[in-house]
Amino acid sequence: MSSTKDADPSLGYLTRKDTEVKLPRPTRVNNKTPAPIQITAEQILREARERQESEIRPPKQKITDSTELADYRLRKRKEFEDLIRRVRWNISVWIKYAQWEDSQKEFNRARSVWERAVTLLPRVDQLWYKYIHMEEMLGNVAGARQIFERWMGWMPDQQGWLSYIKFELRYNEIERARGIFERFVQCHPKVSAWIRYAKFEMKNREVPRARNVYERAVEKLADDEEAEQLFVAFAEFEERCARCIYKFALDHIPKGKAEDLYRKFVAFEKQYGDKEGIEDAIVGKRRFQ
Repeated sequence: MSSTKDADPSLGYLTRKDTEVKLPRPTRVNNKTPAPIQITAEQILREARERQESEIRPPKQKITDSTELADYRLRKRKEFEDLIRRVRWNISVWIKYAQWEDSQKEFNRARSVWERAVTLLPRVDQLWYKYIHMEEMLGNVAGARQIFERWMGWMPDQQGWLSYIKFELRYNEIERARGIFERFVQCHPKVSAWIRYAKFEMKNREVPRARNVYERAVEKLADDEEAEQLFVAFAEFEERCARCIYKFALDHIPKGKAEDLYRKFVAFEKQYGDKEGIEDAIVGKRRFQ
């Protein structure tokens, strides 16, 4: 039976102990250093606004005739134009506007939007990329090429030039790509640019052209801080050429007259080749003995 000290007549058969509210112990924070990424008030407000906007979306409008479609397009264009007047430096607004016109099959209007965007923000590569992509998807290769040419006039970074070269190679325009490489190494006279140019010529089996590219690069960049990389690439190129010459000669010279050539080929592989190349050369020599 509970003692009178514990019981309270006003609580019936419950004791004070039964009615006590036990609160959890406060959590101890061991690491009180600030988090590496701080959440700002601006970020909290922006996220709340985005959630609110997503929750209060207008119902989808069903367009039933050409008049309603024209009204819808007029309203959307006005919304985009109002946005641009307020935040014309906002890249995403321009992109959404042009892509919306594209989705409406209003390609001339989309071009007009892209033109305004690249005129206002010519240093924003993303705008040029997307404008060119639209033209290429429409099959307007000549138009895409003209846009590339205008973009190159702003002397973009290396990726801009390389995207132009890849564009021409997609249509097997080797000579055009070569001409762009020439302008590329003038705009960006870096070792990496010249090596890319030389490898392009090698890929197209243009050995004399590749050698000429390396020679010009050495002449211009011999004192460059990255010259070592250039000399290594040039030397490896000449090694590959020498190996190709040896193999070509051995395939065409009669066996009885190729002993001296094989001896020099083996010596070459021992000096410059790897283990596999040396073994192949020795096996080939024995086969002809």
